[in-house]
Amino acid sequence: MQIQTTRFGMVEIDDQRIMYFPKGMVGFPNCQKYALIQTNDEGVFFWMQSIDRPELAFVVCDPRTFVPDYRVPVKLDELELIGLQSSEDAQVLVIVNKVDDVLTGNLQGPLVINAQNLTGNQLVLSDKRYTTRHPFMQMNNQRAVPVSKTA
Repeated sequence: MQIQTTRFGMVEIDDQRIMYFPKGMVGFPNCQKYALIQTNDEGVFFWMQSIDRPELAFVVCDPRTFVPDYRVPVKLDELELIGLQSSEDAQVLVIVNKVDDVLTGNLQGPLVINAQNLTGNQLVLSDKRYTTRHPFMQMNNQRAVPVSKTA
């Protein structure tokens, strides 16, 4: 399948790799189909491109790359929505934003995806340990360096 994007032009996507979010995403309930686009072989960041809207794409990553102890408390009904029995079988991604010179991750709104059927759901966590702008890395002269946690 070919999809039109505003960032990458026309892109060829394997039909078997399209993710489906039955409830859409927060703020985009009608955009339910997305494709992960990897722009290089070495990066930890991906573009999650909407199939429904060429201009809609999010930068996403595995949050455990930056927050190794990050855990998502998923309720049984949320697992059932995406066809899972256990949260251990889920892939978790978070949306990444650039705030000034810092890349941040939305740890309060993780994307939980069934890796088998590529059905996903964006959760909204009430856990106050996590924020929508958790610092991941500082951008210095076009190079990213991890944000250090100093006491």
